[in-house]
Amino acid sequence: MSDRDRVDPRPLTGEPLSLDLLNTRWTEEGAVRDLLTDTDGLAVWLGTHGLEDRFAADAATLRHTLRARDALQRAVDGAPGEGVEAVDAVLAHGRIRATLTPDGPGERPEFDDPSWGPAWLAARDYLRLLDTAPDRIRGCAHEACVLHFFDTSRNGTRRWCSMAACGNRAKASRHYARTKDA
Repeated sequence: MSDRDRVDPRPLTGEPLSLDLLNTRWTEEGAVRDLLTDTDGLAVWLGTHGLEDRFAADAATLRHTLRARDALQRAVDGAPGEGVEAVDAVLAHGRIRATLTPDGPGERPEFDDPSWGPAWLAARDYLRLLDTAPDRIRGCAHEACVLHFFDTSRNGTRRWCSMAACGNRAKASRHYARTKDA
């Protein structure tokens, strides 16, 4: 089966690259699942973001991507300032090069080792989110959910990774509690 034929099994996709990397680990029926247990899962994740032609789904890329995921996890879920050094350590493996393109000024990421590319791009995306709206980087409000999202709602009050999943479970739980007490 080719990389393009693999299906992404995760319940939440489509988030910015950094948060989508965090969402490669999720809970399902009380058990933790992890897309990045092997290079096949990495190939699925790279394909989801159109990176499969730029980066190899090999052991080195997987190792670096997992390092970036751990650094981002500490930065997003830890105390303020936690994870800063870990994210900076990932960012140390690349840089932005200013270029002139036929369309005008541009930028191109460069890496000291291409296997750091996906990890570096995810860490760089996290910086972009922090610069855009750090208060909109959120974890799902459901106590059993470990997924993250970037709140793009107009009023900034999104609480759930998905209304169909976690939001519905919370509503059903509240309804059950009300009817049980009545």
